[in-house]
Amino acid sequence: MALSGRAALLAALGAVVVWLVPGWSGIALVTVPLVLLVLLDLALAAPVRSLLLERSGATTVRQGDEARVDLTVTNPSGRPLRAEVRDAWPPSSWAPGTSYDGSRQSLSVPAGERRRLTTVLTPTRRGERHAEVVAVRSHGPLGFAARQGRHRVPWSVRVLPPFASRKHLPGKLARLRELDGRTSVLIRGEGTEFDSLRPYVPGDDVRSIDWRATARRSEVTSRTWRPERDRHLLLVLDTGRTSAGRVGDVPRLDASMDAALLLTALASRAGDRVDLLAHDRATRVSVRGHSGRDVLPAVTRALTPLEPRLVETDPQSLVAAALAAAPRRSLVVLFTALDGGVLEEGLLPVLPRLIRRHNVVVASVADPGVEEMAAGRGTVAAVYGAAAAERHAGERRRAAERLRRLGATVVDASPDRLPPAVADAYLSLKAAGKL
Repeated sequence: MALSGRAALLAALGAVVVWLVPGWSGIALVTVPLVLLVLLDLALAAPVRSLLLERSGATTVRQGDEARVDLTVTNPSGRPLRAEVRDAWPPSSWAPGTSYDGSRQSLSVPAGERRRLTTVLTPTRRGERHAEVVAVRSHGPLGFAARQGRHRVPWSVRVLPPFASRKHLPGKLARLRELDGRTSVLIRGEGTEFDSLRPYVPGDDVRSIDWRATARRSEVTSRTWRPERDRHLLLVLDTGRTSAGRVGDVPRLDASMDAALLLTALASRAGDRVDLLAHDRATRVSVRGHSGRDVLPAVTRALTPLEPRLVETDPQSLVAAALAAAPRRSLVVLFTALDGGVLEEGLLPVLPRLIRRHNVVVASVADPGVEEMAAGRGTVAAVYGAAAAERHAGERRRAAERLRRLGATVVDASPDRLPPAVADAYLSLKAAGKL
């Protein structure tokens, strides 16, 4: 039971009566009518326990997008329902500052009918979001009191990674079509596959001339080439302590996921096979054996519940897991940190094992705030901050250079630039015929 503001106001006015008629008689004069009104209002209010509630609507949504979940309320009683409904979800299901207003709605359901409410969720975190309870407050016709009750109406919405980098996909696919020979830009590179013959035009590489075809056709004929298909890519996400560091408002792991999704979408369109491995001290996620249109949804589902762990990554275990997942020569894209101390003590001693068998790209999320600190001047604190930023940047440059000397391709970029930079590295390797 809940009392309304109208009942409180009536009780406050009754204090005047008690002042004019002091003693128990004045109190009874106010209390008895007020209690009778409250009881009458409760008796006329529609019951809450007998309500029938059902859900429908969205079951998946990308982080930051809107998901609409419908709640159907059926009133089987013979009294009309005038109620306030609170549809409770975890706080991360709402945009900041909107949870109170978004979860509460007014509802009116005539006797024996049903009505539908729509709850609009805007999740701010990945993973499964489960509905908590539906609290209903049924008001009486007099407005003095209300019945209250709760219903469990199970529902869950899976919040997928945002995949903000998908805006880069059309441009990367256009470059891929050029490499694949579907436009006028036809290339030749080491290890590429023969595509077709066409007449020689000035500017073509003379090494592409097919002299036998030229003799048969009585005109100079050139071979065209396309990048090899059905190559294997293994994306390895380091989910250890360094991946939990935040760059702006985004953990490094989330930025790496965004780049992995863009590369998965691009490589699958190129006809290559993509597998995924997430590892710290043990394998957290493994996606293998998918191809074509199935691989991107499979990778997205696998990444949805993945969170960083505050443990040091075991580099030997990580490299061993990558070698086991890629028994043949592949392109291994390792998303990890470029911190000098972490690399020198962990990854650098064991990375040559991986580079000897595979082409390796090391992708790392850079903090643009470090560049801003490096430009700071004017105060003692700013100068010290700039010196620290320059030292940090120097350590990253030296670490990247050591990786390049080992034979790895290094991509070090801010969260918004990392996905297209990794995609460009993949396309460059494909154009050079190194996959």
